[in-house]
Amino acid sequence: MPPNAPDVPRSIVLDGQTVAYQLRRSARRTIGLAIDHRGLRVGAPTRARLGDIESLIRQHGQWVLDKLAAWRERPAPKSLEITDGTVIPLLGAPLTIALTALGRARWQFGPQTLYLQPTASASAAQLLEHALRDKARAVFTERLATHAPRLGVALPPLRLSSAKTRWGSCSHRGGISLNWRLIFMPLAVVDYVVCHELAHLKEMNHSPRFWSVVEQLCPDWRNLRLELRRQARHIPHL
Repeated sequence: MPPNAPDVPRSIVLDGQTVAYQLRRSARRTIGLAIDHRGLRVGAPTRARLGDIESLIRQHGQWVLDKLAAWRERPAPKSLEITDGTVIPLLGAPLTIALTALGRARWQFGPQTLYLQPTASASAAQLLEHALRDKARAVFTERLATHAPRLGVALPPLRLSSAKTRWGSCSHRGGISLNWRLIFMPLAVVDYVVCHELAHLKEMNHSPRFWSVVEQLCPDWRNLRLELRRQARHIPHL
């Protein structure tokens, strides 16, 4: 089964409750459990027996049920209201939103300011996302062009992602997807994600060899991975 094999939906009974989960097999060495807004996700080695996988889930059954309940009770994040003077982060620095007339342009970046011209057919929030996606594509393309030669690989095709929790991915065809919301984060964090995905062009797994490639490109990857998680809790919700 290839490393990026699709998730397989399954279910298991824990303490009388039927719990759905997504099973993904890959070249990893251990069985791992993760819970987020999508529910229970299980990663397992390609050759792991289903019985062993579900035995591990049952061993952690109460933890699974508690975490799933906590996610169900978590309040939905409030969308940021975009008004004249709203401040958001752009590559970790404050960016002020100014609503103004721009003529034919729908948005325009200035020093520490993003000018938006809302219309009846395009709200300020919609224009903001379009502008940030445009900026993200330019920045991510430049960072890929910076780091790909260091690894000795061609500049890969880029796709912008809108995933809720996944910041990047690399396909077997060599294309890289990066979450446009990374544009809120400091450039060093963006570089870590870029280097992480480029490393998959050499090692399509998360083996020690993979992390050695990441370290070759991004020596401070451990601290930056932690910073990515911290930043993720504070980025605006549009």
